[in-house]
Amino acid sequence: MPCMLRSCQYNFNYCKKDSALMWERIARRTLLTLSLFLSAFLGYLLFMNADSASTTQPAPSGVIEQADAKISEFIFTQSKGDTVEWKVQAKQARLFEREKRAVLTGVDITFYDEMGKELTLSGEEGTLDIATKNLALANQVQPLVVETRSGYTIYTNHLAWTDETKEIHTDDPVRIVGPGIEVTGHGLLGRMAAGEFEILGDVHVDLVPAS
Repeated sequence: MPCMLRSCQYNFNYCKKDSALMWERIARRTLLTLSLFLSAFLGYLLFMNADSASTTQPAPSGVIEQADAKISEFIFTQSKGDTVEWKVQAKQARLFEREKRAVLTGVDITFYDEMGKELTLSGEEGTLDIATKNLALANQVQPLVVETRSGYTIYTNHLAWTDETKEIHTDDPVRIVGPGIEVTGHGLLGRMAAGEFEILGDVHVDLVPAS
């Protein structure tokens, strides 16, 4: 009888050890599976983040601004019949045929009225839409300076010309200085045919001593 008990106890211990080994194998396989899954998931996240970063990062300027042609001493003239309405001159122009656009540096824009009088704007950089004949002119450091025929000087950092309406305009801060007066505000609309300029908002008027 004691031998039988020992045998049963031995069998029980053997089964217990076998069961422990089995659960240990299951636990190892489960951990291995989880490890493989986590590795795959982390790899997927890294791939998606890398792909997202590559799509959101701006492309090198050489790719974005790969011009079809570069022209030094660029001149573009807009005429109506035999009358020249305005002329653009730039030290350099980069032409983009697909967008029908010219990116300009060292820009002078000269407007002519019916009497042949001139109004010239100068800027560090500009853009000409060759299809619509619209223009944009900007300075990064010093403001643009517009000398009107009525004796006023306009200062702003950006101006756009809409050829269809014959108007110049900006949403930037504007300062107009004239004899005994200084006007500041935001936004400007200039009607070139009439020689009229209007500050659109936040207008402040100061009287200054005439120089």
